[in-house]
Amino acid sequence: MLHHITKTTLPALLALLTAGLTMAQAAESTNQVIRLPDMTVFGSVLPVASEEVKVGEYERPEWTLHRRFPTTRVYVQKEPWEFGFEQWWRGRFFRNGTQMHKFQEEFEIGLPKRMQLDLYENWTSNEKGQMRQLSHAVELRWALADWGKIPLNPTLYGEWQFVDPARGGDTWEVKLLLGEELAPRWHWGLNLIYEQEAGQGRATEIAWSQGVSYTFIDQKLSGGLEMRFAHETAKGSRSQPEITYMLGPSLQWRVGSRGHIDFVNMFGVTREAPKVESFIVFSLDLGGVKGNGHYAPASLKGQ
Repeated sequence: MLHHITKTTLPALLALLTAGLTMAQAAESTNQVIRLPDMTVFGSVLPVASEEVKVGEYERPEWTLHRRFPTTRVYVQKEPWEFGFEQWWRGRFFRNGTQMHKFQEEFEIGLPKRMQLDLYENWTSNEKGQMRQLSHAVELRWALADWGKIPLNPTLYGEWQFVDPARGGDTWEVKLLLGEELAPRWHWGLNLIYEQEAGQGRATEIAWSQGVSYTFIDQKLSGGLEMRFAHETAKGSRSQPEITYMLGPSLQWRVGSRGHIDFVNMFGVTREAPKVESFIVFSLDLGGVKGNGHYAPASLKGQ
């Protein structure tokens, strides 16, 4: 009996064992990890818009190197020892049919430690359209930290304007500059403003300005909305403030890698506000002692 079982069963057991080993080897081969040759990848993966790539010493997005909002400043525009020039035109068209035009030349200097110095020369036109020098001014900004280290990227701003005595008294101004990326291609800025006339009527202005923009064509075209609210009083009439609120669209066209033009056209909402206030700003990056004004992504610093 035992001889019969062994004679008939052993070949079947061997066949079953062979089939099991074959299946195990097949299963193992399907789970085997195959190592490919090592590869070296150069460069980095860019976000949706290249103007949002972190660049420069302060690791801020590229769009902050250019003035995005004429009515609202964001962070500092220049890297240490980089220079820029801006030419402004500002027109105010009042409800009584009169108008005022102001021209401003601005020279920008980037300083170490997240600071920037700006120098201004201001001109206005009289009722006959003749130009006259109005004032010159000095502005200093200081960003409290590298971009993204503090929420809203706070920057302190101070300005002193030396006004022709025949046209008013000197004024000083302080601001808190805030700015952030709301979402891919969406950029935002907010300024809280206090301005005081040092002499004459001792006029005081408390104001805020805000801008939001969307990038339509990366590093070429963006558009958005800007607004400004101001509460102004003068000595002897503090209880009778002049309140203005302006609101309107803005557009920026970037010319190559060094220049851009901004257009803003705001409309008066309150009774005391001008009927229309418009800005045209031409900006040019002059480069600096450290380079030619072109910036590599912060991720490649030191490479």
